[in-house]
Amino acid sequence: MDFINNDFAKEVSCIPQVTRQSPFLTGEGVIVAVLDSGIDYFLPEFVGNDGRTRLLGIWDQSAAPNPQKGLMPPTGFKEGVLYTREMIDEALSLGRADGQSKVPVLDLSGHGTGVAGVAAGTQLGIAPKADILVIKLGNPLPDTFPRTTQLMRGISYAVKLGTELNRPVVINISFGNTYGDHRGNSLLERFIDNASEIGKNVIVIGSGNEGASRGHISGMVSSMPRVELAVAGYETNLSVQLWKYYQDIYNVTVVSPSGERVILEISDIKKAQTLRRTLEQTELLCYIGEPAPYSVNQEIYIDMLPAGNGNYINEGIWRFELTPVSIVTGEYSFYLPSYAVRNVGTGFFLPTPEMTLTVPSAARRAVSVGAYDAALQSYADFSGRGYVYRYDAERGGISGYSSAIAEVKPDISAPGVDIAVPMPGGGYERVSGTSFATPIVAGSAALMMEWGIVRGNDPFLFGQKLKAYLVKGAKPIRGIAERVGSMAGWGALCLQNSLPL
Repeated sequence: MDFINNDFAKEVSCIPQVTRQSPFLTGEGVIVAVLDSGIDYFLPEFVGNDGRTRLLGIWDQSAAPNPQKGLMPPTGFKEGVLYTREMIDEALSLGRADGQSKVPVLDLSGHGTGVAGVAAGTQLGIAPKADILVIKLGNPLPDTFPRTTQLMRGISYAVKLGTELNRPVVINISFGNTYGDHRGNSLLERFIDNASEIGKNVIVIGSGNEGASRGHISGMVSSMPRVELAVAGYETNLSVQLWKYYQDIYNVTVVSPSGERVILEISDIKKAQTLRRTLEQTELLCYIGEPAPYSVNQEIYIDMLPAGNGNYINEGIWRFELTPVSIVTGEYSFYLPSYAVRNVGTGFFLPTPEMTLTVPSAARRAVSVGAYDAALQSYADFSGRGYVYRYDAERGGISGYSSAIAEVKPDISAPGVDIAVPMPGGGYERVSGTSFATPIVAGSAALMMEWGIVRGNDPFLFGQKLKAYLVKGAKPIRGIAERVGSMAGWGALCLQNSLPL
């Protein structure tokens, strides 16, 4: 029983002090929405003592609607099928073999099942009496992340349902990708910021597992005008993002492993366009972007593909040389795709671990969660790092407070190493990642909303106010020298300290 209860993770997060003694919080009355890969709803973690489901519903975005059979998406949406609590209960009454045909929702990866179990499972969950809303996001292609629009619709539905039922909602997002400027400016992150202001909700997002993946490097053109990238053998393709300020003008020279080179004359480009070049057996498709309505940054996207009839791009050391033309700031950042879709040996030399938090965890109004090793009281090196922005009195900041902190990401950290999760089909496993630190914070947020909103102690305990209480109660991690930093944010979750009891 100790194995499946995550007792140690709960203890170091100061959770038993408010669940096993007064005020005896359970998450009752709160909705925990898990946007992920689905769920095995037959597991005991998601069934109450009365044998009925603890799921409020499952919206399977990957399923095809069938009006003749009454299988329809939620009202106001066009894709997928919403399986209601009543439909899930009917499936449970038939048993797994027959019930699966009534509600044919599967979780092939087990990720969503694990996340839901940690957040609100009956036995091991942080909020074991919360109602669980599952939104299964469809993957458009193998090894890809859900479409941005699918995630946006899932968030919209969770927020809409909470508003209609007049109930607080915690939205858990335990995945992300590396595409974007990682500063919270993407369309999705701005959407999340706007959604956080509707109803009584809080959106909790993992910072990703790219901290030690060698997928990011940043610098200044004046001091480091050359970036080297190791490409391992048998890479079928690879994309490279370069993000810069639009007012900085410099050309980019791409040098292949054998020394062939091509210059991308970016300084002459006045609007977005695509260039096509070939080096050795690798074709380069280069997109030169322009500022978007929601971002002042410029993107240069280079897609590396096998040329001709080849199957792989050239392995070896590739170089990107930056030649200044007119520099104002000189800052730049390169990003690769997630480590999960790259060969092990592919990565930047001299990588920069800061700003490796994944998109959409840089959303400013979300609670962004990093992971730490609770047993060692140390930072988990895989956890995506963020930033600490400070006011600068000499550059327009608050006079006399040049060292004051303006913004921090991630916001908080939670145990993310050797976390017990339920597995589809039964049993439990120990896993690591910010994916499973995130539901610890999401479940804790549900407990706080139960205390504040459901029990009437603070009807405004949601959104940024809830985040403020979380970070105020955070405690230092002994193995991290910085009290506030890019690794663990404001510190480790301590729920007892965060509740204004």
